[in-house]
Amino acid sequence: MTRHLLVKFATLAALACVVVTAAGLAQTQTSGSKPLPVGVIPGAPAGSPDQAPDSSGFNYASLFHELKPDDTTGFTSIFDGKTLNGWDGDPTFWRAENGAIVGESTPQKVVKENTFLIWRGERLRDFELKIDFRLGGTNSGVQIRSAELPNIGKWVLKGYQADMDISNGFTGNIHEERGRDLLVPRGQVIRVTGGPTYKSLGTIADAMTLRGSVNIRNWNRYHIIARSNMILQLLNGQLMAVLIDEDTANRAAEGVLGLQMHVGDPFKVEFKNAWYRRL
Repeated sequence: MTRHLLVKFATLAALACVVVTAAGLAQTQTSGSKPLPVGVIPGAPAGSPDQAPDSSGFNYASLFHELKPDDTTGFTSIFDGKTLNGWDGDPTFWRAENGAIVGESTPQKVVKENTFLIWRGERLRDFELKIDFRLGGTNSGVQIRSAELPNIGKWVLKGYQADMDISNGFTGNIHEERGRDLLVPRGQVIRVTGGPTYKSLGTIADAMTLRGSVNIRNWNRYHIIARSNMILQLLNGQLMAVLIDEDTANRAAEGVLGLQMHVGDPFKVEFKNAWYRRL
């Protein structure tokens, strides 16, 4: 066989191999109900990065369960919308009005020491709470697992607080009234150990960006979940702060629920739609 024929034969053989290989790959990729996206590796496990690279246009959402909005199923309403039955606080500042719990100070009715409206339904341990608030000035908060301090004054509390302020510098923080002060700045996941020592486990989002989650002088919803030594705090559906409290000398496993009237300039704060669930 001449050299020319040998070269021609080798070229044809190589082309045949390419055609066969391509045909086999095409058959593999088209096996099933539809062709696999470009870039997918045949035989890779479903949902793996190899089967669904970002460049493939794969619909990741198709792998997830259908998500539905959360609701108040299994919760109990702890405010009847008309009276302060079940609640205990200084009537100088607290009343029920227009479907809301109202706390209000004036130049004639001055808050000289932080005072609280306390829910007497039960002591909080592991629980979930959803409550709407509208802050008209100064500072307020939702106390959880808190202790009463009768030696300091009636309706005075110490403990964990979902903070809020009219300047929107503290709203979303996990605070501790008359204790360790600022435990978790909004946007942070913090572990507190003995000492106390504060350790950052990670971030949720930029603190300044999260300011945009707050409706200033309008209605907002705090959603607080406490299990064992962990507290998750959401505001208007946005996770704001997470606390893992391993400071055994200072943490609280149970206590009362309270709403705060803060010292300072006269202001008004309102709460409504208070839903509670024991976990």
